[in-house]
Amino acid sequence: MKSKNICKWYNVCPMKRYFEEGKLDKKWIDEYCWGNYKHCVRRKMEEKGQYHPDNMLPDGTINKGK
Repeated sequence: MKSKNICKWYNVCPMKRYFEEGKLDKKWIDEYCWGNYKHCVRRKMEEKGQYHPDNMLPDGTINKGK
């Protein structure tokens, strides 16, 4: 069985918590956290030491919902 390529920040990322709480659709986790995480805007900003709000989605948009 092939293992998933998981972002190193996944366990501390708010996206994980929102997904587990049912506040974030699994598509975000599949596409970014467990997939092509190198395209995640959150990850890029984290690695540059730049501030990003917890409600910022991996594509850089701000989720004003929930």
